[in-house]
Amino acid sequence: MSNEDEQTRQRKANLEAIVALGFAAYPNKFDTTHTVSQLVDGYTAKTAAELENPKVETLAAGRVVGIRSFGKAAFLVISDGRSRLQVYVRQDVLSERDYQMAKLLDVGDQVGVSGHLFRTKTDELSIWAGKLEFLSKCFLPLPEKWHGLQDVEIRYRQRYLDLIVNPDVRRVFEIRTRAVSAIRDFLTTNGFLEVETPMMQPIAGGALARPFVTHHNTLDMKLYLRIAPELYLKRLTVGGIERVFEINRNFRNEGISTQHNPEFTMLEFYWAYVDYLRLMTFTEELLSTVAQQVVGTTALPFGDHVVNLSAPFRRLSLRHAAAEKAGEKLGRTVTVDELRQVDSARAIARQLGVDAPKGAGAGKIASNIFEALWEKDLIQPTFVHDFPTEVSPLSKQRPDDPDTVERFELYIGGFEVANAFSELNDPYEQQRRFEAQLTDRAAGDQEAHAMDEDYVRALEYGMPPAGGEGIGIDRLVMLLSNSSSIRDVILFPLMRPRADEQPKAEG
Repeated sequence: MSNEDEQTRQRKANLEAIVALGFAAYPNKFDTTHTVSQLVDGYTAKTAAELENPKVETLAAGRVVGIRSFGKAAFLVISDGRSRLQVYVRQDVLSERDYQMAKLLDVGDQVGVSGHLFRTKTDELSIWAGKLEFLSKCFLPLPEKWHGLQDVEIRYRQRYLDLIVNPDVRRVFEIRTRAVSAIRDFLTTNGFLEVETPMMQPIAGGALARPFVTHHNTLDMKLYLRIAPELYLKRLTVGGIERVFEINRNFRNEGISTQHNPEFTMLEFYWAYVDYLRLMTFTEELLSTVAQQVVGTTALPFGDHVVNLSAPFRRLSLRHAAAEKAGEKLGRTVTVDELRQVDSARAIARQLGVDAPKGAGAGKIASNIFEALWEKDLIQPTFVHDFPTEVSPLSKQRPDDPDTVERFELYIGGFEVANAFSELNDPYEQQRRFEAQLTDRAAGDQEAHAMDEDYVRALEYGMPPAGGEGIGIDRLVMLLSNSSSIRDVILFPLMRPRADEQPKAEG
């Protein structure tokens, strides 16, 4: 029998003994007057004398994360997941039943305690227990307390265990919750209306991505999990909602990395009568406000860097920046005009060792060159703007340059955090670009945009000039919490099944 099996056997025996004392194995409730965190936050600054006059009576509950026994007394340490507090247990104070139960507790068990606050001889804030209640047994031993849960694979698969033994993990998700609330408050304060749009869609639109496919049995129709809410939100702009946003779950059938999870959260918002330049300044306002409210500063430690979210952010024109860096790498001058011609752009990509897919135009190749040469170095907030039309099927072209659209991507920490553009509202140009995407799809591009005839129809009713933007919530939280992987900021990231978790074949 393994050590874990032996501990589990002993813990089950302890539960049987607790039940034999008259305690319920799984009681329905325990009424509390305070959480552990409320006691720690509210009374840590109080002296021993202040805690005695008057006495602070409390009913609190939590998980036992430490036990120290000596003679006819013991100290339990209980946690509510945020804070920890010591409980003093004495045989001559508790009933014999409660004291015997306390001796049968294991680290990980849930208990309730009734008593008053005091300070020990070592001046530690504690509860002097007058009564104990058993609430739940932990059958599996927790990881050794000095090392915690270090196995990253287990931390992601068993987030509940991660939260129990790694208190700092909870801070990340508290930051996430505060960030979403701050974003929502900022947008509503600025006159935006929050809405909800479909997660199951007959056409996977609003982004260039490979979708997940499902089927509706009653209607006998294929549906796609949402890759973006964009086309539905812009329909609402057509309908007269001039400022609209959604904090939404998106699903993309793509690779997994430290920056990608197939299920992720985005903010998308659309603002009538503004262009991408106004969205740049608005984004600076939004992110600096959120950072200040959530973590109290716009200077964020991130890896080996300190990222500064104070405005203004750096701005780079995509083709100009790609030409500049390509020239540095090749030891010669590379011009923007070379990146606008497919043959010369392909030759430059080949010399740089950058992917230039068969059939890709100069715009796609220029974008690939930029990403390969610049992306990892864009640590401080940087707006990369003026994208090739070829890679931006939903963006409005610059009046002075039809081969370029009014679009930007915001990079922070070496990865993309936001994508925005002046929205294309010409229905016939939009239809032409959809048709061009269909040609790409026929050539094998599984991420090319599908035709959405109803969206084109909506544009025919007249959409005002507008700016639209998407911000990755998960990646923003990575920055706010100094987390190196997107899995650190998603409670239950998608994981490859282990061999013992593979589904059994039917039949």
